[in-house]
Amino acid sequence: MNRIFSGIQPTGNLHLGNYLGAIRNWVRLQADYECIYCVVDLHAITMPTEPAELRANTREAAASLLAAGIDGKSNILFNQSQVPAHAELAWIFNCIARLGWLNRMTQFKEKSGKHKDNASVGLYVYPTLMAADILLYKATHVPVGEDQRQHLELMRDIAQSFNSAYGVEFFPITEPLIMGEATRVMSLRDGSNKMSKSDASDYSRINLTDSPDEIAKKIRKARTDPEPLPGEVKGLEGRPEADNLVGIFASLADISRADVCTRFGGATFSAFKDELAALAIDTLSPITAEMRRLMDDPGYVDGILSDGAKRAEQMALPILAEIKEIVGFLQR
Repeated sequence: MNRIFSGIQPTGNLHLGNYLGAIRNWVRLQADYECIYCVVDLHAITMPTEPAELRANTREAAASLLAAGIDGKSNILFNQSQVPAHAELAWIFNCIARLGWLNRMTQFKEKSGKHKDNASVGLYVYPTLMAADILLYKATHVPVGEDQRQHLELMRDIAQSFNSAYGVEFFPITEPLIMGEATRVMSLRDGSNKMSKSDASDYSRINLTDSPDEIAKKIRKARTDPEPLPGEVKGLEGRPEADNLVGIFASLADISRADVCTRFGGATFSAFKDELAALAIDTLSPITAEMRRLMDDPGYVDGILSDGAKRAEQMALPILAEIKEIVGFLQR
């Protein structure tokens, strides 16, 4: 059976972009793939993080996945730091990857900004850990957003380079899965920027913890333009805020942008926003309620993660042992 691996960072304040771009797709993939889902807390510490906040955010991320419909019993859900094999394989991959490959990674440049000399080594080699996360389980497919495609290409380079260096056909060439109408949800205040928890304005995003009133208020205040909605998709060109709201509606309703334009063409944004708010509330409110219930039961969430880590490790350790044998390490 084809195997999925994907991870989510425990950064707190998960939002609509996380849900439409990743979480909802993960839920749907369970029907057709063997799925391994990971809260990647090792990745989280590549940037300064408070320990208590990291623990809380890890539980929140796990609770959001469970609330959205991830089955932690039929599939595997765990946090990365409970399976040390991820870090072990990442070191091996650090010795396979080349500086030139990592120097081309645009996300390091974006996250380190003008102070790259002060960035952690962990942030620089983040992509090799990401490759280890996936290849440790010989995943055949990875659901990714467009912003992660470059890291996936690096992972494929690492897999091919390992196979070539040791004369083996060990690692699969993992394929990307890019899904849905709204794989990249933009800010409600600026359609040229991705929806992000780091945005100073809370009105730029819909958080998965928002109440129905908060969701409706944020959608009503979302930036648009004075023109009505177009009747065809080409009418969204040069209108990033309009295009973003149409894309969000399309994704929530499981229809195409073209269908949204056909349905609402000529309508005012005030009328469209009312419909969008109702749809968003209907979709997200049950998830929010279940998230809150799970967050009030941290022992249950921790138990799911612990059980998932045991099953992940049972799968990972034989693969890691084979890798060590190929590399030439003496083993117990």
